[in-house]
Amino acid sequence: MTALTNQTQVVLFDLGGVLVELSGVPPMLSWLDNRITAEELWVTWLTSPAVRSFEKGQSGPDEFADHLIKELALPVDKEEFLNEFAHWPKRLFPGALELVHRVSPPYIRATLCNTNVLHWRRLMNDMGLADVFERHFASHLVGKIKPDEDAFEHVIATLGCKAAEVLFLDDNALNVEAAKRIGMRTARVKGVIEAEQALLEAGIIS
Repeated sequence: MTALTNQTQVVLFDLGGVLVELSGVPPMLSWLDNRITAEELWVTWLTSPAVRSFEKGQSGPDEFADHLIKELALPVDKEEFLNEFAHWPKRLFPGALELVHRVSPPYIRATLCNTNVLHWRRLMNDMGLADVFERHFASHLVGKIKPDEDAFEHVIATLGCKAAEVLFLDDNALNVEAAKRIGMRTARVKGVIEAEQALLEAGIIS
């Protein structure tokens, strides 16, 4: 992790894999007959044309499912895939909301996540994430997606801050590397315990 100072003004959280437990990897690996690793699956997912279109809000669930099943040659029909996919955000990791609350003013708390119309309401309403952040940058609402650099640049422009004033927490290497390229301070973390450690090391919480 990049060394941090009190220059940090914004703590930018990814949701899935950091604050929210996801259940999508096992079924996807099973459908792919375990031909790739979980790490390779995430690269495939983040670079998939079907996923990128859906999570940028450019296509609907049915079109997304049809295209992804064809793209990856998944041995499932659209209905089975969408039923499984809708439940990928499983639950908040224990202590997730408490950790976010510990990031107190003057820091701005925000999210930057690749998500979609099927998951957003569950994340915001069912899991109670809507009101614990000052700003949300959801890919399907802003039309920009990680790891594209313009997703990070959009956050900076909207918040009126410098890249170096942002601490970005994400569980995926591609996203962390993209944030670093534009000058954000970063930590690759998986789950609440690693996120808490990164925030402690940054001097954001005590």
